[in-house]
Amino acid sequence: MGVVLESDIWEPNRSICILFFICCVVSIFCLPAKSSANVLDHASSASLLRFQRKFLFLFAISSVLEGLWAVFGEYELAYYGFSKDQVLNVISVGFAVSLFIGSFIGVLSDLLGHKKLCLLFFLQHLLDKVLQLGQRQEVLNDMFWMMTFLESASFIGSQALANYLIDDNVVRNIKSLWIGAAVLAVLAVGLVTRGWQEAPQTAPLKDYRVSFHRHVISDKRIWLLSWAQSCVHFSVAAFWLLWAPSIVADGREVSLGLIYPCLLGSKMLGSTGFPWFFHVPLVLRTEEYLMYAFTIMGFALSIVAYDYQEIELLVALFCLFQTCLGMVLPFLARLRTTYLPNDIRGGMMSLSLMPANAAILFLLVLRGHHYIANSTITSVAAFGLFSAAGCMYSLKKWGKQLQQSRRNL
Repeated sequence: MGVVLESDIWEPNRSICILFFICCVVSIFCLPAKSSANVLDHASSASLLRFQRKFLFLFAISSVLEGLWAVFGEYELAYYGFSKDQVLNVISVGFAVSLFIGSFIGVLSDLLGHKKLCLLFFLQHLLDKVLQLGQRQEVLNDMFWMMTFLESASFIGSQALANYLIDDNVVRNIKSLWIGAAVLAVLAVGLVTRGWQEAPQTAPLKDYRVSFHRHVISDKRIWLLSWAQSCVHFSVAAFWLLWAPSIVADGREVSLGLIYPCLLGSKMLGSTGFPWFFHVPLVLRTEEYLMYAFTIMGFALSIVAYDYQEIELLVALFCLFQTCLGMVLPFLARLRTTYLPNDIRGGMMSLSLMPANAAILFLLVLRGHHYIANSTITSVAAFGLFSAAGCMYSLKKWGKQLQQSRRNL
């Protein structure tokens, strides 16, 4: 008599994604009437509206291309015979390139122009500096959260595109997927070359160096902001590397393809909460919101690092982490526009990621040789987020002291 063993595959409730979608729609369309007036008043220029639409469309295409690799890249490497250790080596090489080359791309974009760098590298995370410094802060705030929202939505779209292109023929799967990616890349290049007008970069290297030293190197606030940004980059990289191994650590069968949209939906929901802080009277400073968000993210990763094995709890913590991340990214972008002029912002952004890329590369090498565990990397990420919260606390104190000094004058 044969015995049939049923495989118990854990899946999240499918209504969760619908709930995230409804919450995002409600959060967007129920903003106070004051917000709509602000956006229309400050963005009534037809040229600005056209630029925003083209920019967000281009950013969405770039996010889809990035999401295709996130969804399908490991599958392709496995098809070509890469083992887990070899995949880890490929990821390490990527972070090494980011460390030694990517750290200076922001400086090149400031000197040569964002359009040329996007055509050469197609790195859309540099584009948040394209907006002119003279535009109103309310318009920039809306762009910041819409970029985060569209990035997550595009990642979900890339997963849907990958699932649509997949069938039983593995070779045709890979070819059709990257043909689709090539078409999107060509479309994006066409949009950049024909639909993007940019003023030529005329600042010489000497003037750029003087400005960078005055606004970045000599300003302690920028050092704190850079460290916080680096900690966020490290924690996000560690999260996407380890979230799946953390869930299936003991060999359980889990439908990761259904959890992935839940994580991105959480990030979308967090990004839609950002405009509420600026379309209603502010109770706290921007630094205080970031301080609390970093603390929550740090505690979430700390619980994960403590080696909890309940899938429901892990998924809930990961969703909480992504929700806070969706709010943190626009807040950091707002602080960058507050503290830095537009012509040196790209250099600050790319150079501030150098410590994070170096730390990730170092820990990946140690992990590849089995010197450390996944929980150790998660603990380091949590500690970094707590230190970022401390940086925001220091920024808040300095900001209040500056306001008090101005009042005394």
